[in-house]
Amino acid sequence: MRPVSRRASIWFFAGFAVVALVLAGIASYFADTDPDGLESVTQQGCTQVGDRLEGSCPAQDAAGHALADSPLADYTVGGDSGLVGVAGVAGVLLTLAVASALFWLLRRGRRRGAADGKRGRW
Repeated sequence: MRPVSRRASIWFFAGFAVVALVLAGIASYFADTDPDGLESVTQQGCTQVGDRLEGSCPAQDAAGHALADSPLADYTVGGDSGLVGVAGVAGVLLTLAVASALFWLLRRGRRRGAADGKRGRW
């Protein structure tokens, strides 16, 4: 089996990043705005009256999330539902940055171990 070249790996991951950014930026506008499955199940047995739930359901006792006022809460930017794609792109960029940093640290540690004559199990 032939080893994968560094250039091929870079093109693969660059293509992956572009596809992820396009999907996050465009496809997120077509996502359903209704509650997900877990939320809808916990709301069964209740009716919504204004901002509160009436009836007997587990969601009636739910408290607000501690990060509900954060910049990317509810997949929006600052609560503006028109910026859902921007929140998606920001999430992808943040994820790619964290993953890249972790892979860089792992590769750096592997190189250092090889220079010391130690071989890791992974």
